[in-house]
Amino acid sequence: MTDDLRVTLVTGGGTGIGAAVARRLLEAGEAVAVTGRREERLHAFAKELGEPERLLTIPGNAADYADVSGAVDAALARFGRLDAVVANAGFATHDTVADGDPAGWTDMVLTNVLGPALLIRASVDALRRSRGRIVLVGSVAGFVPTPGNLYGATKYAVTGLAENTRRQVTEWGVGVTLIAPGRVETPFWDGRDVTSLGHMLTAEQIAGSVVWALGQPEGVDVNTVVVRPVGQPN
Repeated sequence: MTDDLRVTLVTGGGTGIGAAVARRLLEAGEAVAVTGRREERLHAFAKELGEPERLLTIPGNAADYADVSGAVDAALARFGRLDAVVANAGFATHDTVADGDPAGWTDMVLTNVLGPALLIRASVDALRRSRGRIVLVGSVAGFVPTPGNLYGATKYAVTGLAENTRRQVTEWGVGVTLIAPGRVETPFWDGRDVTSLGHMLTAEQIAGSVVWALGQPEGVDVNTVVVRPVGQPN
């Protein structure tokens, strides 16, 4: 690997938006490390892409600090540097605080809120050295309240985390961008009827926004990007 090769770590990179981001970066000739809970899915993703030398897959839990810091260490050991992280791992229980099943809430809150914070903590020293970038994948749900929606509350937390982090790391030359998608056609909706939702964005379209943020010129820090499909009113 050459010293000037940009290296990005993407959590939840085996499917959906994370996988689309990884594909775009690899197509641009960059190096990518992707994490995910399902080792078999990561292997399938790497095989699908022809197992490129510039791709590193790392199984692990985005809400476990040992796993997250281990992924950062693995990327540094493999590529010698780290220029960006994309906190993409997350999911929804698709229920409400009034009628939902609390059994699924702990994992959702830890993955959606603690996970990005752990990634920032684990990677910030390397990003200070590279004057790199942090991208947090939030949601329109982190700006627009929905009745009883605990998932939305976790994304409100991500919205706040992005700005709180920016205020700390900007003096170190590190950029922070929150990408907040509206409705996106990804495994997020698996098992649910989405016919009433209207037009949805693709994972590739959101990946375009993420890669655009990562590719901003040195000294430019784009902070909040909300991306809705045309026709989504809220």
